[in-house]
Amino acid sequence: MSELGQPMQGDGCSALPFAEDYRARLKAACAEDPDIWPIYSISFDPDHFDQSLDGWLAKPDMRVFVLFDGNEFAGMSSFLGIDEERGVLEIGGTYYRPHLRGTGFNRRVKDMMLRRAFDSGFRRAEFRVDSRNKRSQAAMAKLGGVCEAIIRAERITWTGHIRDTVLFSIHREEWPTATSLRRRVGLDFSSYRDANEDRGEP
Repeated sequence: MSELGQPMQGDGCSALPFAEDYRARLKAACAEDPDIWPIYSISFDPDHFDQSLDGWLAKPDMRVFVLFDGNEFAGMSSFLGIDEERGVLEIGGTYYRPHLRGTGFNRRVKDMMLRRAFDSGFRRAEFRVDSRNKRSQAAMAKLGGVCEAIIRAERITWTGHIRDTVLFSIHREEWPTATSLRRRVGLDFSSYRDANEDRGEP
């Protein structure tokens, strides 16, 4: 698991393990879109940010990263529910600053994180999406995620909403996805704009 939590480098994007030096920058980034948080299971708006982040950092089966687009601070994402014995983890806890959505950044970040997970010996990556979040579901399908189930009343969100969760997965033998294949055959998708690219997912 030590390799899993190390810095990552992708196609014009990177991820660093969360450190306290990034707290203020991440809090400011999360405050740029106050209207997004009701679709999340946990709120990172200014009133809830510190409590939510501290709760995540205390979890032994979670690794939180801050993201960069080039040198620009871009948001956050995480490995969570890390189960080395089963070779399974979840990629989630994702938030992108508003101006980076729909730019192809999500594809590059997911590509980077999936590569790290599979290179670290994990065989299955899961993604859990609020059933109301059609944009994230479309993004997962475009990334090659297989929709396996709708888990009814799977959790109660911070707003009190009883959430149905859509479960997607990508297996190591199914990798690389179309995103990686595009890169390997020389197609440039860095400026591709997709109206269905995800906004971030709890």
